Amino acid sequence: MQLRPGVTGEVEWTVGPADTALALGSGDVPVLGTPKVLALAEAASVAALAGALDAGATTVGTAVALRHLAATAVGAAVRAGAELTAVDGRRLVFAVTVYEVGVAGADRLVADGTVERALVQRERFLSRIGGEPAGGVA
Repeated sequence: MQLRPGVTGEVEWTVGPADTALALGSGDVPVLGTPKVLALAEAASVAALAGALDAGATTVGTAVALRHLAATAVGAAVRAGAELTAVDGRRLVFAVTVYEVGVAGADRLVADGTVERALVQRERFLSRIGGEPAGGVA
């Protein structure tokens, strides 16, 4: 596996009641909550690596810098994108954006920032915390 900057990934989502600041406990208004914005940005970074990792490898989040710039209503469609911008050993850095799709005929920037992930071996990582691999019996 040779990861190089420029790899991109994207996820789309329709904002539901469970995604709001009110529901997530990060505020008291029924608009897209920052924790969900972050989850979408991380999901886009994972999508960017789909099919690119060796068997048994995965990544885990290690650092985030995120600006949540605009409120987004329940029912709105959003698109999160991630681009791998740096590879430093096991450290992967992604530039991330989240857009509300089709606002007044154009997409509107909702959030931007960076997500850092570390490349790990799944079995070894889980063994250190006493966990089981995905699909294991609980």
